[in-house]
Amino acid sequence: MTRQLHLSIPTTAAVDPEAGERAKQNGMRRVAHLDPQWSADCDKKIAKFAARGIPFQAADLVEDGLAEPPHPNCWGPRFSAAARAGLIAHVGYTQSKRATVHKSICHQWIGAWAAGGAA
Repeated sequence: MTRQLHLSIPTTAAVDPEAGERAKQNGMRRVAHLDPQWSADCDKKIAKFAARGIPFQAADLVEDGLAEPPHPNCWGPRFSAAARAGLIAHVGYTQSKRATVHKSICHQWIGAWAAGGAA
């Protein structure tokens, strides 16, 4: 038998997409420059994998020798910047290959040229 949590007091503002986006952007700004060398190394790995034309995820960059970031939230700004620059395109979600995140869902990327974009 499955039981559901029932709250006797209604909650308000539990769903606010704009607030969620603002929080995401603020968090990405806070970690964007924790380690400029790591960021530069990550950008190079993203470009390398984008050129291959096959789907990839952050775990592939680590497997290829990229050091772990100074904070887990450092990944987002690097992939977002590459996508905004037209280098990569989001192609869906997959389970992470990294044991440290217990196969959680992660973004999967591909070189924009391979996805039909202008890279």
